[in-house]
Amino acid sequence: MILTGPEIAREHERGRLVLDPFDPAQVQPNSYNLALGPTLAYYTGEVLDTRRENPSTVVPIPPEGFVLEPDRIYLGSSVEVLGSDHLVPVIRSRSGAARLGVFVHVTADLIDIGSIGQSTFQLHAVQPVRVHAGDRLAQVTFWRPQGEITLYDGKYQGSRGPQPSQIHRDTAVAAAR
Repeated sequence: MILTGPEIAREHERGRLVLDPFDPAQVQPNSYNLALGPTLAYYTGEVLDTRRENPSTVVPIPPEGFVLEPDRIYLGSSVEVLGSDHLVPVIRSRSGAARLGVFVHVTADLIDIGSIGQSTFQLHAVQPVRVHAGDRLAQVTFWRPQGEITLYDGKYQGSRGPQPSQIHRDTAVAAAR
């Protein structure tokens, strides 16, 4: 079951979900708007590899904005720290950003219950699009889980800023077993 905007505000007030900073003006009918943080990251290698750490660089978004180019993935992050030990956050592009051809989460929109941090946006544009720090590109919805809760305790816990893929660490863990 999805929470309504007023219920998101109540759950935040009760301390059952984290949205920091919290701005009541960003509460929507059944979501909360998220802003793009001040930096972007992108991979510098020609070919990305799931079994190795991929080189990347982090750049500040200049005052005039940053142009996202097609055929490249950019990593940004939410200004807001978000998450919950009681609810499941799901992040999506806001319709205005989507209408410009900006994907905010290519496929990984589900945030595990118990994960608290700034969310990494996987930004992809279908044509060149200029984005600015503080743009409200994404929205988060919160869902009530059913069943026993196991809290997330993974490699992205407590994330701050855009986080490159750490999928290569999964292979190392599997090999150690």
